[in-house]
Amino acid sequence: MKRFLLLALLASPLPTLAQDVMFRGNPEHTGVYGAAGVPQFTGVKWQFHTQGQILSSPAIAGDKLYFGSSDHSLYALDLATGALKWKFKSAGRITSSPALSAGVVYFGSFDGNFYALDAATGQLKWKFQTGGERRFAAKHLHGAEPAADTMPDPFDFYLSSPVVWNSGVYFGSGDTNVYALEAASGNLKWKFKTGDVVHGSPAISDGNLYVGSWDSYFYALDASSGKEMWRFKTGEDPDIHNQVGIQSSAAVADRVVYFGCRDSKFYAVDAATGKERWSFSNKGSWVISSPATVDGRVYFATSDTGLLHAFDAKSGAPLYSVDFKHWPMFSSPAIAGETLYIGSHQGRLNAVDLQRQKVAWTFETEDSKKNGPTYTKPDGTPNYEAAFSDFFYDDMVTGVQKLMSVGAILSSPAVAGNSVYVGSTDGNVYALR
Repeated sequence: MKRFLLLALLASPLPTLAQDVMFRGNPEHTGVYGAAGVPQFTGVKWQFHTQGQILSSPAIAGDKLYFGSSDHSLYALDLATGALKWKFKSAGRITSSPALSAGVVYFGSFDGNFYALDAATGQLKWKFQTGGERRFAAKHLHGAEPAADTMPDPFDFYLSSPVVWNSGVYFGSGDTNVYALEAASGNLKWKFKTGDVVHGSPAISDGNLYVGSWDSYFYALDASSGKEMWRFKTGEDPDIHNQVGIQSSAAVADRVVYFGCRDSKFYAVDAATGKERWSFSNKGSWVISSPATVDGRVYFATSDTGLLHAFDAKSGAPLYSVDFKHWPMFSSPAIAGETLYIGSHQGRLNAVDLQRQKVAWTFETEDSKKNGPTYTKPDGTPNYEAAFSDFFYDDMVTGVQKLMSVGAILSSPAVAGNSVYVGSTDGNVYALR
């Protein structure tokens, strides 16, 4: 009852103006929003179309919604109507999710720059050049031919999303570094080098920064100095390089760090020591989705098996699962009240009633309605045979884009007031109520 009262108080948009806004809702990345949400779906409030796929997750501050698009632009929309306030053009795709603090919006682009804009006008305040973006790459990736080719991973969709803390802004990069910049000026505070691409988004709790790398290590750093506190080793796959590395962003709660990995495990690690508390094997299925945690439970989704899992956060005991017919879920769950929202590659946003432990309602994107039947079998599972014709690398890249044609939701939903906001690969941001 106390939590319902607290959520009711937080549902007002006024506190948002004074708070920092970022991917997963807060620096700890718990994925919990103090809003009423949409327990019962009534319709589309508005939708806004861009000229590229939207993998970026919306950020909401005051009366505006901010997000990036693969058309190279960052957008600011009126939250109530979806009308364009302004857009800023970078030189590359924007698949990171923006963060806002003190009237400034921060984000990274595939052009290798990290940007700070005036949140009211979209005017550039400063930009910081990294060593350049790239995707994770390996030979014989996913078993594709030619086996001797070094192949960029077509499933490495996201750039690292920034977290704002203590007058600094923190993010990872394809140049293998984690960066800390002064939020006001963009000056470098420190950088920390890992062994490979860092596209997970850092979480910060109790002065420590937590982030995973494609080098298969998960790191804890002192957020003030960049000094390594500990590192945790995940699994390896030296043969075909598809079961290695950390794309998932961590959530931190009650001094435990939760994150998923390409080694098909979900981990709970002691935030102070880096010692494993518990782990769960998903039997070959990646965990790209970032977890959400509230009330002593942790929720995460899988890719190949298309499951949403609920676990006891302390013990690691499985509580229940919701089956989405093997459609991959890279989207991360958002929780508001007693409803969890998560997108799928099928082009659907699913709202799960956490009390009843079942789907409450489902929204289908425009391209899912149009192209979904081509890539869906009669039993509701994905028709991979229609998308992937060969094990040649070029065919794999083409197949991934065919699956994106169903208006896939890889963006993670954000919740404000009585609405849910999410992006899709059909180029639309949808406001649902």
